Amino acid sequence: MSTQSDLGTISNLLGDALSQFAKLFQNEVDLARAELGEKVQQVAWAVGWLAAAAVLVIPALVMALFALSAALMESGWSQPISYLVSAVVAAAVAGVLFAVGWNRLDARNLAPRKTMRQLEKDKVTVKDMVR
Repeated sequence: MSTQSDLGTISNLLGDALSQFAKLFQNEVDLARAELGEKVQQVAWAVGWLAAAAVLVIPALVMALFALSAALMESGWSQPISYLVSAVVAAAVAGVLFAVGWNRLDARNLAPRKTMRQLEKDKVTVKDMVR
């Protein structure tokens, strides 16, 4: 009789453990979904910043480059050299803008770190439950 009772208790405990594991797994899926949603939003903002920078900087940069070229020509530089210096300045500014945008899209910044840490904790918890 005690064996029947023990088997019932063991099956109840096993059922409870599986139920808790299912709830834990669902919570992890929800956490991953939320974190990935945040990362998608982060990418969208980064792309938005890149697009805004590209659109807004072009006219200002063109005018600044013309002004730089004109100032260099006024100070005695030849026209081709003045335009070349202006082009180098433009390339440097473009490089900085590209580097900032690329850095924000770096995969290390987009990895779901919270979910990964939580999954590691859950793995340990499940191993402990099985023991």
